[in-house]
Amino acid sequence: MLRTMRLLLLLLPGLVAGGAFAQEPSSPVYEMRTYTTNEGKFDALLTRFSDHTMALFEKHGMENVAYWVPLEQPDTLIYVLEHQSRAAAVESWKAFSADPEWQAVYQASIADGRLVNNVVSVFMVKTDFSP
Repeated sequence: MLRTMRLLLLLLPGLVAGGAFAQEPSSPVYEMRTYTTNEGKFDALLTRFSDHTMALFEKHGMENVAYWVPLEQPDTLIYVLEHQSRAAAVESWKAFSADPEWQAVYQASIADGRLVNNVVSVFMVKTDFSP
């Protein structure tokens, strides 16, 4: 149920007004993702990102914008990706998920248990006054 609700929240803006991605902006879209890790798995997640995931994102057309670790939220990683469009984001995530290199990295990283217990994704566009 929670997974279905997250998916609907991701897709809802594009489904409004007559169809998937009907209001597609002409400028890039940004995706902010927040990962909360299982206890004791945070350092392994950071290693997976720095050693593998970031390069695989770029390989599949996703631009790494920035990564943050919130001071008040332990075991949390927040990052932003830039996509050319919402449709491009969908295609990039499909290609990333199907990449044999990612699948091998993922399986190796969870050999001692899953790293992440919650993922939140929010798509955004810049305001006209954004620097």
